[in-house]
Amino acid sequence: MLFLDEWPEFGRDALEALREPLESGRVVVTRARARAEFPARFQLVAAMNPCACGWHGHALRACRCSAAQLARYHARISGPLLDRIDLQVDLSDVAADALLQLPRGESSAAVAARVAAARTRQHARQGTLNARLSGAALDAHAALDAATASWFAAALERLGWSARAAHRSLRVARSIADLAGDDTVERAALAEAMQYRLADAD
Repeated sequence: MLFLDEWPEFGRDALEALREPLESGRVVVTRARARAEFPARFQLVAAMNPCACGWHGHALRACRCSAAQLARYHARISGPLLDRIDLQVDLSDVAADALLQLPRGESSAAVAARVAAARTRQHARQGTLNARLSGAALDAHAALDAATASWFAAALERLGWSARAAHRSLRVARSIADLAGDDTVERAALAEAMQYRLADAD
């Protein structure tokens, strides 16, 4: 796992260098007389503030950033790099009284058991994890019924998403279905997967 906190603050070259390993799971280093390839399959977790000052959209604190500053801050993460991020979740502030009264969530052990069961299901069905499905294998194991496929095509056209974003949403939807124990990818799972690409929809 690679965790990048405040990832817009990293150098542009360093961030763009992540594109190839995120896509292929390998790093290729080329010099004048040699070329070396290394395995680099990892899970990227990145976090960023809503703006440079950190208060954009806050209910109680005023943002100090101008529109131009806000645009420059978000432009530090390129579209092609963002396109390779499967889950993009926007978190809002929680009021202090609500934070203190949050109900207990599901235990880590229960979540871990459900994830392990989903991974076992994936290996039994296709011999690999959903994240590594592509081409014909993705078409076969994340097949949609005619109505859902038509709905998905219309949504992709309306949102202007790339083929990469569409395929990544299908893989996430397949995983959501596996976590629920479903054999097929239903529209609800696909819609949930699409909700996790908020940055693409903005």
